[in-house]
Amino acid sequence: MTEQKDIKETEYRRQKGTTSTPSRRRNKKRMRKLPFIILIILIILISIIVYITHQYNSGMKYAKEHAKDVKVHKFNGNMKNDGKISVLVLGADKAQGGKSRTDSIMIVQYDYVHKKMKMMSVMRDIYADIPGYDKYKINAAYSLGGPELLRKSLNKNLGINPEYYAVVDFTGFEKMIDELQPNGVPIDVEKDMSENIGVSLKKGHHKLNGKELLGYARFRHDPEGDFGRVRRQQQVMQTLKQELVNFNTVAKLPKVAGILRGYVNTNMPNSAIFQTGISFGIRGDKDVQSLTVPIKGSYQDINTNNDGSALQIDSEKNKQAIKNFFEEMRKDHYAVGGVRKSD
Repeated sequence: MTEQKDIKETEYRRQKGTTSTPSRRRNKKRMRKLPFIILIILIILISIIVYITHQYNSGMKYAKEHAKDVKVHKFNGNMKNDGKISVLVLGADKAQGGKSRTDSIMIVQYDYVHKKMKMMSVMRDIYADIPGYDKYKINAAYSLGGPELLRKSLNKNLGINPEYYAVVDFTGFEKMIDELQPNGVPIDVEKDMSENIGVSLKKGHHKLNGKELLGYARFRHDPEGDFGRVRRQQQVMQTLKQELVNFNTVAKLPKVAGILRGYVNTNMPNSAIFQTGISFGIRGDKDVQSLTVPIKGSYQDINTNNDGSALQIDSEKNKQAIKNFFEEMRKDHYAVGGVRKSD
């Protein structure tokens, strides 16, 4: 009788939906834990945001204490709204007499849709039409009229019209490297180097500090001349890319970004800098393609009356190569003077 009564009570509870099964008990436990899990996640996210903000501001404070105040230049880049961002990146120094010059000219493009970054190096010895002036080497445009005149010159001679500019102070580059890797950045020095770079480097695999790495990237006193320098600059950029995505350096990135931001003269808004950095850092394809202009077979060495030895280029051939490089998802491999995928 008792067993029959228990069976009837169980059946009654089942019909009423009040049976307490093991799965329901587990679900209740999970529901009780859910607020604590959410709270922990929120605490972690807030801690990360606070850490990033503190480190970035710390880097900015350091830069403000050591860097010069810089005035943002006028720059009328073409805003395309095509899901890509392009930046004219310049390495700036002071020539004798205090006249500003640039040793490196690069165009960096990031595609937000395909998460791909591309980098184009422009040889500074290209003999070009400078709007409002005579023909000079293309880097003279920066000395004559800053980033805006260089943008106009690039657009006229090569058909490239970047949206933003960023002038990287050499001192800022050195400080960034020393903060990122206090023990030096590993790189293969291809030959002994010392002339006009402020340091003495020996052939072999070495860990270079900021000043040494900058000297390596600027060296040009060998038979390759500016072609060798551009190749080494791209080698340095590819090495730094690997260092930036290294797990051991991730925690340093906010401070490094703050230091670099303080030494960089740019019209690029902080929102665009953060958006690009986060997109590339988290989801970006780390296989960065590069192009050197002029491309192979499109130039010849000449001697000019007003600017010494220079490169006379086939503008149309280079314009087409640049268009193909930035607009198409290419996978070609070329030697120096062409497209090259990173190793």
